[in-house]
Amino acid sequence: MYRRLLLAAALLNMSPAAGAAVKPDSLLAELDRAIAGREIYAGQKAARIEELKRRRERLRSPEEVYRINSEIIDNYESFVCDSAERYIHHNLAIAGQLNSPDHIVDSRLRLAFVYSLSGLFVQANDIFRTIDYNRLSEQHRIRYCWDLIRYWENLVKYTDNPASAIDCEKQIEKCRDELLTLLPDGSDNWLKEKAFALQAQGDHDGALAILDQILQKERPDTHGYAMVAASIAKVYRTTGDREQENRFLKMAAITDIRFAVKENEALLTLALNLFEQGDVDRSYNYISVALSDANFYNSRFRNTVIARIQPVIESNYLHRIDRQRQNLRLMVILLSLLTVALIATVAIIFRQMRIVAKARRSLREMNRQLMSVNRRLSEANIVKEKYIGHFMNRCAIYINKLDAYRRDINAKIKSGQLDRLYRPSAREHEQEVEELLASFDEAFLKLYPDFVDEFNSLLAPDENMSSASGSLNTELRIFALMRLGVVNVNRIAEFLHCSPQTIYNYKSNIKKRARKEISNFEEEVRKLSLPVSQLNQE
Repeated sequence: MYRRLLLAAALLNMSPAAGAAVKPDSLLAELDRAIAGREIYAGQKAARIEELKRRRERLRSPEEVYRINSEIIDNYESFVCDSAERYIHHNLAIAGQLNSPDHIVDSRLRLAFVYSLSGLFVQANDIFRTIDYNRLSEQHRIRYCWDLIRYWENLVKYTDNPASAIDCEKQIEKCRDELLTLLPDGSDNWLKEKAFALQAQGDHDGALAILDQILQKERPDTHGYAMVAASIAKVYRTTGDREQENRFLKMAAITDIRFAVKENEALLTLALNLFEQGDVDRSYNYISVALSDANFYNSRFRNTVIARIQPVIESNYLHRIDRQRQNLRLMVILLSLLTVALIATVAIIFRQMRIVAKARRSLREMNRQLMSVNRRLSEANIVKEKYIGHFMNRCAIYINKLDAYRRDINAKIKSGQLDRLYRPSAREHEQEVEELLASFDEAFLKLYPDFVDEFNSLLAPDENMSSASGSLNTELRIFALMRLGVVNVNRIAEFLHCSPQTIYNYKSNIKKRARKEISNFEEEVRKLSLPVSQLNQE
């Protein structure tokens, strides 16, 4: 078994699926629940034993004490071997007092059985050798053969030596043949031994047929049910049907745990099988439970068997834990790097977002400025169109007037009316200036119909200016020309036919009448009547 474990461990370490866990089934889940409550089951069994002990204290008859001691031994045989051994010695003493050969033989056989369970094979063998088999009753012969079979089976597991196992198997076969002659043909016990004999002979189907028949008779909540299930598992192990073997091992282990059987061979075998199948975690858990039960039972034999298996499983389990720890460490490092990268990425994104936001604000400002420029250009274009058309018409009128004036002069020269050429024409000049200014007022107010009202909004409330409908006064004409972009004082003075000083005086006077919060009056004038929509409606 130990060599098979080492081979399985090597295969597990080489296999990529070594750490893969077997998908749990309903029986495994039930077994896990039973293991979780095993302390409760042990407590219940201990309570039953304590009740038997209290009943024992009230007894006075040695025979009655012997019988209740036997009940206590029955409970301790699979629970705590040292306690079972102690009560067997009590019964041996009572049997001596009663001078009962049957009780003595019975107690000695029970002691040999407990010795073989606990690993005291020398002491058990001494008992078997000192008992005269030929002088035993039939019932004691049956018990002798049963206990001796168990002795040889445990010795095979304890030695783990193929050479000595052959001799032990021969002894087992001999004892079983004898046992089949002692048991009533067709009885359950006879059928069990017959099934074991068929298994040893290689007739697995025959063995399974008998054991399945016996299992149907056993109640699922009995230790006998667990023993038959474990026997069926052994047959399936021989046939190589690992799935069925594990199924019956689970059933046996669940029942044994619920009955607080600390000598739980099924759980140990199941742990080995699960380990070979790659379920290292559950295998480690089960073998740890088996080791704990063996220590509780104080079985040297079972501890020795587990000691050969447990280090291999534990080594692989710890190796897996270490590998998981390394993987976890690697994942933490990778996660840290990813976190740093994510923080850096987020920082870059926020920085880019700020740059984009700043660029958008700049773009909005540029758009606003561009729209303002576009409005001004559109306004200027409309102003040019209106004024060019208007003043081209005025130029045509003045050209016609000049041509008429030239023809009139030529006519007077030809007719000799030279004296009429020197007549003063100041009134005509003033009339022409008035017509020019009236034409300017008309064109400007068509372009900026709300100019006067908006201009007054820049003045103090009691300094508002008024003008005749359709015309502007001199002050308004000065700032109307500035609204049109004519800021040169000399040009304004030439257009209005007055001196530059007069223009300065008008401007200074108007600025004094402006609202106090206005710091740059001329700039505010240039912003008046910005909307172009009104211009487009003309």
